Amino acid sequence: MPSKSKNKGKAFEREICNFLSNLYGESFTRVPDSGAFTGGKNAYRRETLTEGQVRAHKGDIIPPDEWKFFNAECKNYAEFPFHQLLTHKIPLLEQWLEQTKAASDKGDLDILFFKITRKGTYVAYRLEGAFFHTNRHIDYRDTETILWRITGFDDFFEMNAHNFAERCKA
Repeated sequence: MPSKSKNKGKAFEREICNFLSNLYGESFTRVPDSGAFTGGKNAYRRETLTEGQVRAHKGDIIPPDEWKFFNAECKNYAEFPFHQLLTHKIPLLEQWLEQTKAASDKGDLDILFFKITRKGTYVAYRLEGAFFHTNRHIDYRDTETILWRITGFDDFFEMNAHNFAERCKA
């Protein structure tokens, strides 16, 4: 029987897929049994898979076929140490960003969707190769000195829905 936290994570993945499907009128689905099937130490699997098979097992969301540069992770947690964003490295965030990068291919838009209970839903995207408008954001440099921008989910899509789609498509 799956744990409460696994079910919470799957529900958030479905929530993001439904949001993107409704926004773009295309099908976005959860990666079945997501969990770095082609990322991290499982990268060797890419050698025997087609491009479509890799895309179908990359990150947490399977995008439509035209979205060749979309790489997304989804996290839904009860707590997050927002107060440390300006002063410390955050191990939990580092872990999430590492998972996102592990599934990434050259040219991908790496994006992390995360929801914190009773706080809100946020977007973190790799700044290299991506420019999006934001009202408010914080930039975070991970342990590999890659710059990520963190902003509110609703603001991000209100301001960037079209640009986001164009950036992710071939």
